[in-house]
Amino acid sequence: MWNVILPILVGLVCAVVFFFLGMTYRKKVAEKIIGNAEKESTRIINEALKTAESKNREMLLEAKEEIHRSRTEFEKETKESRADLQKQERRLQQKEESLEKKLAAHEKREEELNQRLQKVAETQEEVNQIKRGQLEVLERISGLSQEDAKAYLLKNIESEIRHETAMKIKEAESQLKDEADEHAREIIATAIQRCAADHAAEVTVSVVALPNDEMKGRIIGREGRNIRTLETITGVDLIIDDTPETITVSSFDPVRREVARLALEKLITDGRIHPTRIEDTVDKARREVDHTIKQEGERATYETGVHNLHPELIKLLGRQKYRTSFGQNVLNHSIEVANLAGLMASELGVDVTLAKRAGLLHDLGKSVDREMEGSHVQLGVELAKKYRENPVVVNAIEAHHGDVEPQTIVACLVQAADAISAARPGARRENVENYIRRLEKLEELTGSYPGVEKAFAIQAGREVRIMVRPEEVSEDNMVLLARDLAKKIENELEYPGMIKLNVIRETKAVEYAK
Repeated sequence: MWNVILPILVGLVCAVVFFFLGMTYRKKVAEKIIGNAEKESTRIINEALKTAESKNREMLLEAKEEIHRSRTEFEKETKESRADLQKQERRLQQKEESLEKKLAAHEKREEELNQRLQKVAETQEEVNQIKRGQLEVLERISGLSQEDAKAYLLKNIESEIRHETAMKIKEAESQLKDEADEHAREIIATAIQRCAADHAAEVTVSVVALPNDEMKGRIIGREGRNIRTLETITGVDLIIDDTPETITVSSFDPVRREVARLALEKLITDGRIHPTRIEDTVDKARREVDHTIKQEGERATYETGVHNLHPELIKLLGRQKYRTSFGQNVLNHSIEVANLAGLMASELGVDVTLAKRAGLLHDLGKSVDREMEGSHVQLGVELAKKYRENPVVVNAIEAHHGDVEPQTIVACLVQAADAISAARPGARRENVENYIRRLEKLEELTGSYPGVEKAFAIQAGREVRIMVRPEEVSEDNMVLLARDLAKKIENELEYPGMIKLNVIRETKAVEYAK
């Protein structure tokens, strides 16, 4: 039995011993591993601390550099601002010194002026005292007061002067008017006889004939695209109504109307009508019209004998072929004015060439007045100055409607020639309402004067007969009244030619025998 138990006990003891030995060994191994781990962690911590210290030093250095840079920039900006402030301070100081000098000079002048005013006042007072003394002496001698003597003298002098003035004016005017009218009639009659021109009223529409009414549909095109294209490109209105085989081209711009008319005739002849073909045809028509404008300008210069004109002025003259004024063709009107001015200049011994040049260019502004702002007189003056025309021509252009006073005989001749060309029978078409309004204004203006009983405009506004009340208007005052009315009409009304004023004063004595 002990043989069995003993090995078991020995085995148990050995197992216990080995267990404790194993536990001791494991403990030592674990302690060793823990020690190694502690060392490793200590090493890592130390390295991390070293790295943190290094980065901390680097960041500190960067911060110091940034602070230094910011401080440098701030000092630089501060220095520049201080310099600017110093400059401004110096400027202000200089201005202040200048103002102080001016103020001192002004005070000095003011003091001198006050002294002069004081001297003037003293002198004036002395003069007044002397005058009062003289007046007192005169009042004692004449037995009249100052006001009574003044009124008496003024009344007598005014009556005498009025009578003598009226007589002298009437005599001088009558003599000068007779001589001037006779001479002017001779000159104008001669000029008109030697310069006869036909007149034809211009219209604002052109009529294009069609071969048949079917062509109207082709011109309109599908959904109206052809007619819209033509109207858009040319800037005119095409009127297609019930009138057989005709189309009306309407536009207030005669150049556009002529381009549209030519283009339409070419399209009808060609037969191919579509938007692309319309554009090409309109371009060709524009080139033809530009060529015609140049030819017409050259024709005008050739007919009038005006040479050495700037090429642009010749083109502007040619454009007047398509411009009308009250139905009168402006180019024909300009040619006629040039010829009339030249003929009258030859009668008076004035430079004929210069007079013709001024007459031809007097309506130059009408070539561009539809495209530019301003009256045709202002535009014509600007164009003449732009192309360096003679100052005499510029003044004639500016004065031909009375905007400024004519400075030369040439300007007066252009005024007269323009009025003759515009006022000749059939030359212009005037609106009836404007004509009636002008006559009413003429009668109203002349009838508004004190002492006028009735005023009648006759001879198509070329003469006004003014009936005055005899008890209010004397014979002498009639001359002065007629003169005043003439000046008022000249200043307030616009009219062609001249207006004759007849002032009539009539007294009647009526009695009945019973």
